[in-house]
Amino acid sequence: MTPPPVTTPVVSPYYACSEPAVGSGAVKRSETVADAAITLLAERGMRGLTHRAVDEAAGLPPGSTSNLARTRAALLELTLSRLSELEMRALAPAYEIDPSRPEDMPARIAEALHVQLMDRRRTLARYELALEATRRPELREIYDRAGRRFRDPSVALLAAAGSRDPARHARQLVAFGEGLMFDAIAGAGAMPTRDELAEAVRDLLAGMLRPPQAPAGPGS
Repeated sequence: MTPPPVTTPVVSPYYACSEPAVGSGAVKRSETVADAAITLLAERGMRGLTHRAVDEAAGLPPGSTSNLARTRAALLELTLSRLSELEMRALAPAYEIDPSRPEDMPARIAEALHVQLMDRRRTLARYELALEATRRPELREIYDRAGRRFRDPSVALLAAAGSRDPARHARQLVAFGEGLMFDAIAGAGAMPTRDELAEAVRDLLAGMLRPPQAPAGPGS
């Protein structure tokens, strides 16, 4: 009797999963690995991120991270994707604003920034990944895609609130938030309070949402 042929599963060059691609077990394991990687990046920097270190930090058996993300590139991609997901959750309330009530925008955006600032670990990890993305095209693609997830809702929100140039203003709003966080976490600035954040956002939005000036009349 001829034995059945042996088939070899096709494995992605980046990912090799020891668990099913779908299901709560696989999702939970990938989140555990990515969360441990985020912590390592914040505490030890890019040089401290290894598969073995992630196994130890996550409390997983040796080889678990390698089974999930075979290469360093795969581990970085997994970590950046998870980080983007967590940041989107944190910032989501800022986009759930009634555009007919622009007066609510400063407080809601300030609260989202405050939540982000309070998780210093996550923000430091993002800075590490941002620098690495300048050297890795495959990571740059994920980083740019994640950036669009934040900019596109900002464009829609500002357009609905009355911005005359929502695309430009959305870029400015994102850059404002990024600069503020960098100054507070990696720069020389102090950690702002919620009220200080709201005041800063209010000043920024005042220029973006100001009604156009009527042309000056003759002799004015």
